[in-house]
Amino acid sequence: MKHLRRALSAVSLAAVAALALSGCATGAGGSGSEDSKGAVAMSFAGLDIQIWNDMLPFMEDVVNEAGYDFVTDDPKWDVNTQVADWESWIVRGDIKAIMGYPAQSDAMVAVTQQAQDAGIPVLGYGSTWDGVTAAVVLDHKADGYKAGERAAEWIKKTYGNTKVDVGFLGYPDTDLGRLRGEGMMEALNKAGLNLNINEHKVLNLDDGYAAAQNQLNAFPETKVWLAIANDPALGAYQALVDSGVSPTDESVMLLNLDATDAELKIIAEPGSFWRYAFIPVTRQIAEANAKMLVAAANGEKVEDTVIPTTEVTSENAEQYLIANQ
Repeated sequence: MKHLRRALSAVSLAAVAALALSGCATGAGGSGSEDSKGAVAMSFAGLDIQIWNDMLPFMEDVVNEAGYDFVTDDPKWDVNTQVADWESWIVRGDIKAIMGYPAQSDAMVAVTQQAQDAGIPVLGYGSTWDGVTAAVVLDHKADGYKAGERAAEWIKKTYGNTKVDVGFLGYPDTDLGRLRGEGMMEALNKAGLNLNINEHKVLNLDDGYAAAQNQLNAFPETKVWLAIANDPALGAYQALVDSGVSPTDESVMLLNLDATDAELKIIAEPGSFWRYAFIPVTRQIAEANAKMLVAAANGEKVEDTVIPTTEVTSENAEQYLIANQ
């Protein structure tokens, strides 16, 4: 429990640091230095997602080394705020390229066209929409399917044809969440297991904690927990431990996509019931984002880049900690 509290404290501190970075980068001034070539902008839907906070320093390093200033925002999952932020960037005069993960893709089409009309290429992170020049993407459905296959393998080995209650922490409101969920469910259905799957719509750590409590209230014997993202998974982990589940319970499995240091440290613990994570390596995806932004700002041709996911278990989790990347 002490380890978990330390992990959660690390999440909070990292989020504060990233928000501080964002606050500095989004100042009203233009270029931060006399020899700056202008600025490029990164717009995540909200900075309550820890892996996005972890990516920002890596991205800033690449962008600054290329001679550009780095601008970010925090729309807090409000699409109107995100649109307004992009509109302000378009009229600033120094923004050379914008990359984004929209709170709602179709709502960004008009402002994307405004940017393109102003000569500012728009790039996608995680998904694409009408008007995007290129994107750094993950094959969300394939990644979800791969995770679902691993979950099915463990369930079959552990429980055979016995009926198993499954808590599924999804988020169908974004392309990423919907496609990852579809991939997971497709793999589980194909496996022909005896599963009672209950889906909970979750976005962050608190949602995951509440969803796990609700799942346990309805199905106290739930042994399998699947999540399309790391923050809800961490919340579910805390809820399970708080409910009395041993961190090394051999009958329980938690599996998710994405991971930050907080999750990786738990997965690395010997015998942890948090058994698997499928992750795009943080530095790899951050640098791919930043390099595409710089190339677009330089007027170079850019093409879609697909980032693969890596399976993480207790055997290799430590090598993917931020300090080891």
